[in-house]
Amino acid sequence: MFRKHLPALVLPALLAVLGLLTACGQAPDKKKSEEKAAAPKAEATAPAPAPAQAPAKKLKVAFALLWTIDDQGWTTGHYNGIKYLQEKMGDRIEVAYTEKVRAADAERVFRDYAAKGYDLIIGSTFEHMDPLLAVAKDYPNLTFEHCSGYKTGPNMGNYFVRMYQAEYLAGYMSGLMGYKNVGTVATQPIPEPIRGINAFTIGLTKGLKESGAAFDAAKVNTVVWLKAWRDAVGETAMAETLAAKGHDLIRQMADTPDSSLAACNAGKPAIGYGSDAGKAGATCALVTTLFNWGPYYVDTVQKVLDGKWAVREYWGGFDQDGVALSAFNAKVPQDVQQKVLAEKAKLAKGEDAIFAGPVLAQNGTVMIPAGSKATDAQLLSMNWLVQGVAGTVPH
Repeated sequence: MFRKHLPALVLPALLAVLGLLTACGQAPDKKKSEEKAAAPKAEATAPAPAPAQAPAKKLKVAFALLWTIDDQGWTTGHYNGIKYLQEKMGDRIEVAYTEKVRAADAERVFRDYAAKGYDLIIGSTFEHMDPLLAVAKDYPNLTFEHCSGYKTGPNMGNYFVRMYQAEYLAGYMSGLMGYKNVGTVATQPIPEPIRGINAFTIGLTKGLKESGAAFDAAKVNTVVWLKAWRDAVGETAMAETLAAKGHDLIRQMADTPDSSLAACNAGKPAIGYGSDAGKAGATCALVTTLFNWGPYYVDTVQKVLDGKWAVREYWGGFDQDGVALSAFNAKVPQDVQQKVLAEKAKLAKGEDAIFAGPVLAQNGTVMIPAGSKATDAQLLSMNWLVQGVAGTVPH
């Protein structure tokens, strides 16, 4: 909100008051009046009003969203980030978004926003990568950002978050509570979910060891593959099957809460993913691992406003508020919560030792030797499962 400058009206008002006082008091001396009349009159002028301050130009920001803002998963997570951005940046920005932007229509949507003069255009899912890059090349004076991809351009960066850190914490919590036969409804057999499965299993094993529970080190987390990011029917069926086979905890990895909801209906606890499963009705969810896009959006917009934006490949975790945990379910004991939060505090300081060696693959092969830890390149290309996972990576 800008303060307006009012014209200076003080002098004309004062003259009017003096005239009124003269009329109500004694008549002025005639000689002096004549002398005044004979003297040349000086023009009484009010100071010119200060020019009104022009409102600063708002930065126009556009988002292309994969699905609807109420999908209770991936897109809801991004929409929460948009709302956070609006709350923090207020009237410095103007925001627009388009829902259900799939690959076939993405370039048209991006070109439309560019033609309308949007300063920052964001594609929020992997399939937006190539269409966004094509448009970025034709609009070199605009800024583009892409979520979850790997390509960049002179005016296009990419960003993602270290969700595996939150998944490690969820696994650690589960192990501390004694869950040792988890059933996971996984999505696509690519590095991102594989990395999350492995981190969860590493945390699960750590928690089980600390809890003193007896467990089968080769089989604490059984994985089945949906081969889709979201499939309500498939998620429900797989979760029901895992519950019927005696798995003691169901882990959701899809972009929708259906596997968590199915776990609740089967009387099993669950771990949510992406957007708070508890708020979607899965009251059995012990905790949900959350995408937290808002801080990145605020940082990026501020850089554009300040003229300091530069191409980057962002991959932030708890150290940059890129990921989060939901509130714990009341069934999670306080001592367990405190241990999980202590691990979270380490990650927030940048102390990420989740994939510190020795880390073994399912067959016992040492993938990360003692004394070292996985590099980002190794994490981003991960295509093997750690010891403790039952199941295979389909091809």
